[in-house]
Amino acid sequence: MAMDRSNSVDRKKNDDTQIEGEALDSVERIFESTEVPSWQSQLTLRAFVVSFILGVLFTFIVMKLNLTTGIIPSLNVSAGLLGFFFVKTWTSLLEKSGFLKQPITRQENTVIQTCVVATSGIAFSGGFGSYLFGMSEVVAKQAVEANNEANIKNPSLGWMIGFLFVVSFLGLFSVVPLRKIMIIDFKLTYPSGTATAHLINSFHTPQGAKLAKKQVKALGKFFTFSFLWGFFQWFFTAGDDCGFASFPTFGLKAYENRFYFDFSATYVGVGMICPYLINISLLLGSILSWGIMWPLIQDRKGHWYPADESPASFHGLQGYKVFIAIAMILGDGLYNFCKVLGRTLYGLYMQFRNKNEGAVLPVGARPSPQEPSISFDDQRRTELFLKDQIPTWVAIVGYVGIAIISIITLPHIFHQLKWYHIIVIYIFAPVLAFCNAYGCGLTDWSLASTYGKLAIFTIGAWAGAAHGGVLAGLAACGVMMNIVSTASDLSQDFKTGYMTLASPRSMFISQIIGTAMGCVISPCVFWLFLKAFHSLGTPGSAYPAPYALVFRSMSIIGVEGFSALPKHCLTLCYIFFVGAIVINGIRDLVGKNKAKYIPLPMAMAIPFYLGSYFAIDMCLGSLILFVWSKINKAKADAFGPAVASGLICGDGVWTLPSSILALSGVKPPICMKFLSRKDNTRVDSFLNS
Repeated sequence: MAMDRSNSVDRKKNDDTQIEGEALDSVERIFESTEVPSWQSQLTLRAFVVSFILGVLFTFIVMKLNLTTGIIPSLNVSAGLLGFFFVKTWTSLLEKSGFLKQPITRQENTVIQTCVVATSGIAFSGGFGSYLFGMSEVVAKQAVEANNEANIKNPSLGWMIGFLFVVSFLGLFSVVPLRKIMIIDFKLTYPSGTATAHLINSFHTPQGAKLAKKQVKALGKFFTFSFLWGFFQWFFTAGDDCGFASFPTFGLKAYENRFYFDFSATYVGVGMICPYLINISLLLGSILSWGIMWPLIQDRKGHWYPADESPASFHGLQGYKVFIAIAMILGDGLYNFCKVLGRTLYGLYMQFRNKNEGAVLPVGARPSPQEPSISFDDQRRTELFLKDQIPTWVAIVGYVGIAIISIITLPHIFHQLKWYHIIVIYIFAPVLAFCNAYGCGLTDWSLASTYGKLAIFTIGAWAGAAHGGVLAGLAACGVMMNIVSTASDLSQDFKTGYMTLASPRSMFISQIIGTAMGCVISPCVFWLFLKAFHSLGTPGSAYPAPYALVFRSMSIIGVEGFSALPKHCLTLCYIFFVGAIVINGIRDLVGKNKAKYIPLPMAMAIPFYLGSYFAIDMCLGSLILFVWSKINKAKADAFGPAVASGLICGDGVWTLPSSILALSGVKPPICMKFLSRKDNTRVDSFLNS
């Protein structure tokens, strides 16, 4: 018996060592004997079929996250892993039947990952949980100010698809001429793009392929569990506040203040992917707001705000919740914008200072001076990255052509947004797109929403309150967010392609096809949510779309000022705005080692409006990963992302059948509700009378 235990321990150690050995970074010498396919061969039909299927799946996931809390983790790992699994399964079946013409390559895997992320990225940059839904009557009714007809535009499938098609491609063309500067000359890191490239490269080594199969198996198990758990919960949700999602985990009083565990597999998975600091910051924000501030402010009802004010009115407690959260978001955004912009300008200065005086800006295929010592990997990657160039004139003609079309089209979609507003946006957009792409390369932080808020305040104030300035600001936000967001996404993909020897042409075409698919898929998925869940966008519902109200409130502030806020709200906003800047400053001053113990203001702000239920889910995900790492770090590192992806994907897929059931009028059979002892006695007395 003792010998059996010893052998078991040895086998376990060998398995752990094998897992650690399998998770190796790729070196180009491993693939030296492998022929790199032409850029046309990298763009296969099966790649785009798989991309479409995964694009729909990930759009549902992103849309659900958008409409619940607005926290969206990086799904690049899941996209790369599932893309590899689907195509590998496809090719294995064809190989057995003798019809296999081309085995899967890492370049094809990169094309799939790029296309899927581009497709699902539109669900975020399209503003379905922020600026676009913020235009609707549902969100406008939650604010007394600017809820007139001139500042409302209800969602419609036709104009949403048209709007996305005319604004989503400009960012791609704006960054194409600068791809060589970003990747080769400046050697920007693009951490997410680099990590994805390492993942894809590892899949296509013998050890990596073996590990990928194990990861996919783990993903499949937790995908099935998450889907079935969502299906099981559905049976108990026949009415409002019914089901496991309304379980008063810490008591009814805590439930009233949004403190409870809502049994969401999605947010447990999101918590496993997000860094510990984000999850702890969310929990601290929940305790500060719902545990301390809101109860204290509520006790001042009748003094600070009218006692008879509606709970949803900005003149009451809702005003404190929304605008203090906005103040923290703006303070954090302003600080990071200045920091990233400063690093961008300093980086550019250092890059150009180190060049010879006669050097010119290297654009397109123009050669750059060769460095004296260059590794084999960099030499091979640079050679192939420069091989298939995208002519600069294509980018210029594409940008100008789409800009002309959108200048003509957008005023017909939003008559409050004038043609001269759009021209000004398009003049400055390439510069801001470059700044966002460069800053993202340095910090892995896209400031797309910050640039969008900048457009809200400038264009909204320019249009004026009397001429639908609130709606004009939200529309301008959408134009700017789409441009700068897609620019940084494409730059990340260029980095991934550079490290996997995927052609820039195949990357660019894949991004265009993925963006085009997203322009159709995302509005359709949002439309399905809108029709299936009638309480969409309502505070306290399953899909409150919190950022829609936040973005609309920002636009109202930009146009109409602060006069409508309740007593002392503006003072508190100033305190939290400055506090967010100070906390960020302290984080930078103390260094990385100590900064990991200081919370993030942006993350703290999110529960101010929503509550802490999702923060508790995410902290549980962090706890699971933490304990797993202590027990077996190698397995936790190797399989943690796969388990998290399975939990997120399974629950996300369940959203589709649940939406179809709702549209078909099929209702759950049971309402599981929780009452206090006193209320239960009253209900029993009523039923027995």
